[in-house]
Amino acid sequence: MTQRTRQGVVALAVALLAAAAGCSGAPHGPRSVPPASPSQEPAAGDAPAPTSAPAGFTLVASGDVLPHNSVIRQAADDAGGAGHDFRPMLAGVRPLISGADLAICHMETIYGTDGGPFTGYPAFKSPPQVADALAATGYDACSTASNHTLDDGAAGLARTLDALDRAGVRHAGSARTAAEAARPTLLKAGGATVAQLAYTYGTNGYPLPEGQPWAVNLIDEQKILADAKAARKAGADVVVVSLHWGTEWQTAPEAQQLSLGRSLTAARTGGRPDIDLILGTHAHVPQAYEKVNGVWIIYGMGDQIAGPMVNYSGAFDARGNQSSVGRFTFTPPRTPGGRWEVTRAEFVPQWYDTGAGRVVNLGAVKDGAALASVRDTIRDVVLGRGAAKDGLVMGE
Repeated sequence: MTQRTRQGVVALAVALLAAAAGCSGAPHGPRSVPPASPSQEPAAGDAPAPTSAPAGFTLVASGDVLPHNSVIRQAADDAGGAGHDFRPMLAGVRPLISGADLAICHMETIYGTDGGPFTGYPAFKSPPQVADALAATGYDACSTASNHTLDDGAAGLARTLDALDRAGVRHAGSARTAAEAARPTLLKAGGATVAQLAYTYGTNGYPLPEGQPWAVNLIDEQKILADAKAARKAGADVVVVSLHWGTEWQTAPEAQQLSLGRSLTAARTGGRPDIDLILGTHAHVPQAYEKVNGVWIIYGMGDQIAGPMVNYSGAFDARGNQSSVGRFTFTPPRTPGGRWEVTRAEFVPQWYDTGAGRVVNLGAVKDGAALASVRDTIRDVVLGRGAAKDGLVMGE
């Protein structure tokens, strides 16, 4: 996304957070609007200025950013001995990500202190320079609710959100304060205000920090729907829900994903869905896309960045470095107060080359039997629940 667009996102966020401050008890006052100068005032009999329809927008979303030790070493090599640089890893998908009006990632791990130490599995502490690379690639926001959100307790959570803030990347799913947890993450895309909400199935047995039950959003159907309604009241035209769910290494979505997906997409207020898009992460492997109750669900996007992955059988599993990027084109409502509809749905297959330490856009692959085979494997999984009949196509 361009710098101008990113500044627009931040500006909108500041205005909306100021408006919402009354809920948290923060002082606030009316926004000052300067009066029009005489030359700006319409003359008697002038026709009112025409109002243009709001612009549509494209949204892209990608899977888990999971820096294992090998990924951290690659970033150190790419920095030439001066810290860590994750930008080269993501350079191959930068045109895809930055070309969208709104780009969402999933930051699965937490950040360590600048200078380290940094660790991979099982308790991650990633270099905070990951946030700079996400911003440089064009990401506007990331979900931060995962089973690793509390790998270093409240301190790690806070460091992560602080680093994302410094990089200009918004976030949803974890919070440093109760007031922050109560506010939806609102983003500007085209002529729409988009809310991102995020939740995880758990935190690997780490308890929520004492006195901070709001630190990480846990999956709870009623809470998700209540938060979605609150986001609408806060001004959201489109509500996107990120869910860290499912069973690792399972290509087919499990029963809980299917059941919760049906329930969430069936919820409506005033004839309009409460949730407009569901983005799934966690399984480490690509899962299907499906349109349920008129709403698109990505059950699992897979790992965007991860080291060589070992499955539950103890074997290296190439699927752990395969993923997809979802790209959805939203069109403004046909009637005032109506629904923003997805008029084009696409997936772009991705592969993380562990040897080179680079994310590869497989949608742009024109030749090469090996890469074409990986691309086709991802495509078959993504389309495995009949999404093609609802118009899902592979993009570049």
